[in-house]
Amino acid sequence: MGERKPIELEAGWNYMESGIRKLIRLLEKEPEEQFKPDLYMMLYTTIYNMCTQKPPHDYSEQLYVRYREAFAKYIDERVLKALEAHSDEYLLKELYQRWSNHKVMVRWLSRFFNYLDRYHITRHGLPSLADVGLIQFKDRVYQRQKSNACAAILKAIEREREGDQVDRALLKNVLDIFIEVGMNTMEAYEQDFEAALLTETGEYYRRKAAAWIEEDSCPDYMLKAEERLKAEEGRVSNYLHINSRVKLLFQVETELLAKYEMQLLEKEHSGCAALLRDDKKEDLARLYRLFQRVPKGLDPVAETFKKHVESEGMKLVREATESMEAKKDKDAGKPSKETGGANEHQYIRDVIALHDKYMQYVTECFSNSSIFHKALKEAFEQFCNKQVGGTSSAELMASFCDNLLKKGGSEKLSDDAVEGTLEKVVRLLAYISDKDLFAEFFRKKLARRLLNSNSASDEHERSILSRLKQQCGAQFTSKMEGMVTDLALAREKQQDFERWRNEDDRSVPIDMGVTVLTTGFWPTYKAVDLALPQEMVTCVEHFKEWYEVSNKHRKLTWIYALGICNLTAHFDARTIDLVLSTFQATLLLLFNDAEKLSFTEVKERMNIPDEDVLRLLHSLACAKHKILLKDPPTRNLSKTDSFSVNAKFTSTMRRLKIPLPPVDEKKKVTEDVEKDRRYAIDAAIVRTMKSRKTLNHQQLIMEVVQQLTRMFQPDFRIIKKRIEDLIERDYLERDASNPNLYRYLA
Repeated sequence: MGERKPIELEAGWNYMESGIRKLIRLLEKEPEEQFKPDLYMMLYTTIYNMCTQKPPHDYSEQLYVRYREAFAKYIDERVLKALEAHSDEYLLKELYQRWSNHKVMVRWLSRFFNYLDRYHITRHGLPSLADVGLIQFKDRVYQRQKSNACAAILKAIEREREGDQVDRALLKNVLDIFIEVGMNTMEAYEQDFEAALLTETGEYYRRKAAAWIEEDSCPDYMLKAEERLKAEEGRVSNYLHINSRVKLLFQVETELLAKYEMQLLEKEHSGCAALLRDDKKEDLARLYRLFQRVPKGLDPVAETFKKHVESEGMKLVREATESMEAKKDKDAGKPSKETGGANEHQYIRDVIALHDKYMQYVTECFSNSSIFHKALKEAFEQFCNKQVGGTSSAELMASFCDNLLKKGGSEKLSDDAVEGTLEKVVRLLAYISDKDLFAEFFRKKLARRLLNSNSASDEHERSILSRLKQQCGAQFTSKMEGMVTDLALAREKQQDFERWRNEDDRSVPIDMGVTVLTTGFWPTYKAVDLALPQEMVTCVEHFKEWYEVSNKHRKLTWIYALGICNLTAHFDARTIDLVLSTFQATLLLLFNDAEKLSFTEVKERMNIPDEDVLRLLHSLACAKHKILLKDPPTRNLSKTDSFSVNAKFTSTMRRLKIPLPPVDEKKKVTEDVEKDRRYAIDAAIVRTMKSRKTLNHQQLIMEVVQQLTRMFQPDFRIIKKRIEDLIERDYLERDASNPNLYRYLA
């Protein structure tokens, strides 16, 4: 078989050109038969043969050049002329069509010239056939039409923003050209389209915002802003590249929100304050959604929220104060009532309702954002620490809890509602700076409930102590928990005493129950050496005898003021059971041996101070139930008065409780708390100095404040006094050369 005759360059290229022209006619939709497999193989084989011939007939290099020139010729003769005839949307359609045709042409020609890709290009490190085709389009078509195409796309986007329908698929297809000509980078898209898009977007929304801010209310403006932001998000998901999302939205947010935030929030009848005033939750939620997109955009919203809540709280303080003062004026001249009346309780109920309301705002409108939790906390701290009619919120809250937990309180609630309310009160306690004051008032009232068997539910008592422990720590509730435990132990002791008495057959004239309490847990009570009636003395002696057998190292102190007696009184009309304090009962029993007694005789026989005698006689002779008659029968008590039993006294009740005039415990509680605070400050100073050895004045103050603020807000002046006191007592010393520096003395 003879050697194959080489194909000359021109002859071979003429044959290839006929194939290329056929392909072009097909792309241009001109009459032409489709490629048949044998023609395709002939074209491929021609290239193969021309590239594998022996030199000088290896035309690989020349064919690579002519491959590029084929694209240049086609673009110059057909593509550019077609594009120049169009503008706007028609230009975009034509551009996309030409790009689609170009990709088909690249695909087909790459197959014909495939042998070049496999050997010549690889060997010489040249751009691939596909890249050559792409570069031709980029250099000859894209570079000339990119500005026109960009302008046409931006025009379409503006039309869409104004409400017209546009061909989104076409826009996406054309923008894909910007991305594909970047050849694996976003450079062309960003420089040739995105930069102009961002500029146009900024200008468009600048114009819109300027018009809307003048004509729209805050809610209307926000609705428009939110709709526009959603629309821009839609553009990104439909035809813009995802990389444009953040930059595009930033332009919109800057022009619509950031630049007009304060103007929008402060709109007179529809701004943030008005939305809060009118409970426009939906608008507030939208406000949050929008301004969380802006750096620090929520700060002024949170500040407005804080001021509004604080203002609402201060309104409650004013209303409660006015109501309490009006009640005081009305009750002037009447017997004084204990703190904790209906007005005070209503104030705490109103504060709870206010907290519920605005906590709902924080969760529902402000997505539980920490900045709004902080704003709510600061607002409540401001007004919850104000005096209400001369009474602290700590005392009012303790009184409210007492009313909630005692039998016969004014809060007629179900068990679940009581639990829910207790939880809310404890949550409010977080805002009170004087938590130690609340603790002391609460402890006093808890003691009274426990000792008088006046708790509505042991379960609720345990529940609130558990909540307080969780909120304020174990130290906060340790004494209160000790009180509850004490009472359970006291019941057991009473049963043991009863058994001992029955076993020894020790009969006593009256039934007596003794509650033994641990001094450290309970509030301090005044011990008075009351001269008891003989019946009571016998019972007390019996109990002492039994107790000292098993508790040799413990001393009993009898607090008669806390005792309760049931006394049967025989009046002319009927017999009535009287429920009295031990002091009242002792006083009435004196009249079994005397028809008439003077003030002085009562005092001497009972062995108690004047002030106690006055309280007792007032409760029995001058209050609602006049068990005793006073001579002379004036309203005011005098030490020259004398008293006798009111035999004609009667009542519709078979069992009657005679209350003592209430003692204002506020002064005593405040004094106790002030004393405890001094000890706490001393302990904190010593603790700090012990660990740090030396510390300057300012640092010591700050560390002590930091340690104590969980329970109360310490006064700097008192801390300074306590430091001086500790220096005098040789716990600390001043540095000789620097009086602001302290040293710990071990």
